[in-house]
Amino acid sequence: MKNEEIQNLITEVIKSLNIEVVNISILEDDKGSNTWFSVQVNEPHFFIKQEGEALYALNHVVRRILETNNLKNQTEANSENRKEKSILVDINDFQKKKVDSLRAIAHMMGERARYFKSSVDIDPMSAFERRVIHEFFADATDLKTESLGFGPTRHVIIKYLGEI
Repeated sequence: MKNEEIQNLITEVIKSLNIEVVNISILEDDKGSNTWFSVQVNEPHFFIKQEGEALYALNHVVRRILETNNLKNQTEANSENRKEKSILVDINDFQKKKVDSLRAIAHMMGERARYFKSSVDIDPMSAFERRVIHEFFADATDLKTESLGFGPTRHVIIKYLGEI
């Protein structure tokens, strides 16, 4: 689906919840692997309360609708040559602030791993949060990340790969 179609889909889903959409802007991340749909609404508390559970649910619903539409529209030849971008819906910059905070934590913990030349554990976090940490260190040559644990105890370990 094109970005404009996804934008219309997001607007329809939010309006079906009787929440007015003020504005939607489309942003690409630095590496071009993620497309952010920054949505401004008059009542963000509906999505943001309880650590953004409703916002995560909105993202899940939008992704499932897009997957269903892509399966209907794709042929096998197209699916082999096409890499899908990750879609992220953000309400009133809630996710952006969260990602910025996670990147700051990742930077600090990465520097700690380098300074002490050892592995550093980060507190348990959601799959989305772990993905942000892994992406942050994707280009690091002296550090490697790995997720360990199960369920609510799953966490990221930053491993120092340089000389010890």
